[in-house]
Amino acid sequence: MTEITSKYADFEGLRERAVALRREGLSRRQIRDRLHVDNNDILNRLLEGAPPPEWTERPNAKDDLRARARELRLEGKTYDQIQMELGCSKSSISLWVRDLPKPAPRTREEASAFSKRGWEIVLQRRERERQETKRAAEHEIGALTERELFLLGVGLYWAEGTKDKPHARRERVTFVNSDPAMIQIFLAWLALVGVSPDSLRFHLMIHESADVVAAENYWAGLTGTDVSEFGKTTLKKHNPKTNRKNVGDDYRGCLVIQVRQSAELYRRIEGWWCGIVGGSVLAQGHSLPS
Repeated sequence: MTEITSKYADFEGLRERAVALRREGLSRRQIRDRLHVDNNDILNRLLEGAPPPEWTERPNAKDDLRARARELRLEGKTYDQIQMELGCSKSSISLWVRDLPKPAPRTREEASAFSKRGWEIVLQRRERERQETKRAAEHEIGALTERELFLLGVGLYWAEGTKDKPHARRERVTFVNSDPAMIQIFLAWLALVGVSPDSLRFHLMIHESADVVAAENYWAGLTGTDVSEFGKTTLKKHNPKTNRKNVGDDYRGCLVIQVRQSAELYRRIEGWWCGIVGGSVLAQGHSLPS
């Protein structure tokens, strides 16, 4: 049994916190990161007797696949058809259904129809797997701490915000993006670092061929701002020779967020970013460049 080091001296107190987090629905990884427990044996002891949340439990997929494979075989499906629908290997299918009668041979027309339908099934299965992976990953995050939101916002701005250059002094916080989620996160970050809503200015950048009024109303609703308070919309001239993909009802252009009198905040952002870079280098055991 692993000896409890001084880091885990208050083991019972740590266990109470770990169990409470488990009851809130956090995964082992989330609890480990939240409590800074880097020893799996210690983590096992902290969570002993605390059942995992339902979203982390994985049913015995093989049993379900076997039952479904047998159903499909009884419907007259071939190994290829079963594999297309379930995504498992033919060797497994053979073991599961070898005691069942074989289906009648397919005609050429049936084989052609299966090829088309089989590909559709493959695409549907891939989309289900894609969505399941996204949902599972989403559950891994949970609620963000203020520090996590703070670091995320700094990185977000340094990736998407305007930056000062030696040849073009731009010590002003300006953020431009077309992703509503990015805009919401950035606004939450601005509130976290103490920026007043009165200091914010918004305006839209969009192609002139789009529904400008609808886009302005959308962004105004998202930001909780009246359209009349938006700055003048910047219209991009439409070039019929280009084959743009950002068209359709969900195209709403880019929202520009500017923070008034933000030179000091910009300098702090740049400093915070340098601190993040330096911290990541030191975390890997490297020395900072001189």
